Amino acid sequence: MSGKDRIEIFPSRMAQTIMKARLKGAQTGRNLLKKKSDALTLRFRQILKKIIETKMLMGEVMREAAFSLAEAKFTAGDFSTTVIQNVNKAQVKIRAKKDNVAGVTLPVFEHYHEGTDSYELTGLARGGEQLAKLKRNYAKAVELLVELASLQSSFPGLNVLLLISSQSWMRESEKSSTG
Repeated sequence: MSGKDRIEIFPSRMAQTIMKARLKGAQTGRNLLKKKSDALTLRFRQILKKIIETKMLMGEVMREAAFSLAEAKFTAGDFSTTVIQNVNKAQVKIRAKKDNVAGVTLPVFEHYHEGTDSYELTGLARGGEQLAKLKRNYAKAVELLVELASLQSSFPGLNVLLLISSQSWMRESEKSSTG
């Protein structure tokens, strides 16, 4: 330990009390930083696990949705013009919220349905079952996409904050161990 790190103090009881209070404050600060770092690490790992699971599931769901589109086109014919003509507003919308993890706000997206299904009678003449299956499969795909977007949008910010928090915690632990 060099002489630069030492604090010049006159040896008295008041100075001892002040130094004890400073040490207690430093220990409390270090413990709080450690708790924050642990909470961020836990959330980071949860998000990473969910991203991997969602991406694996997304491939399967998209494959199923594409196959149901082919089935619906085969049985009902070309219904794309009917769908395009009847669209006036979106049925599925996204709402942005904020999630608080150890004092850090992360963006969270959730989808919700607004309005009624304007395509209830589409495919009534032929292929109605395949069209219903198509709607269910694509609704599930949109739901997974929104969840994946939510996870991936909070991932980079959480990663940076985790690095900063960990570095601060490491610096504080080095200071308390040397002095």
